[in-house]
Amino acid sequence: QVQLVESGGGLVQAGGSLRLSCAASGRTVSNYAMGWFRQAPGKEREFVAAISRNGGSTYYADSVKGRFTISRDNAKNTLYLQMNSLKPEDTAVYSCAARAFPYYTSSSNSYDYWGPGTQVTVSS
Repeated sequence: QVQLVESGGGLVQAGGSLRLSCAASGRTVSNYAMGWFRQAPGKEREFVAAISRNGGSTYYADSVKGRFTISRDNAKNTLYLQMNSLKPEDTAVYSCAARAFPYYTSSSNSYDYWGPGTQVTVSS
């Protein structure tokens, strides 16, 4: 089993930055592709970004491309999401996820483990 816990969320003004972290425990996630998803009130969960198991390949939703950067440190068993130029429409609960395959996907159904999420609120 893999346990995931996010941190780093909070309240920020539009144009600001936040860095989310996702700490994994239970087993190493170095062989797992990982991703970030978000869910705003009244909306379905949506894909944000994903990264391959070695960090060599990344994939972003069009809505965050050029503003967000996903990265990982397998030695620390930790996933990151650097969010810059934040907009009010980025407000959501952000969750990290891991799948027991080396290749990422934007489909939330393909991920095996999830964290509880961290709230990000961007004020205008």
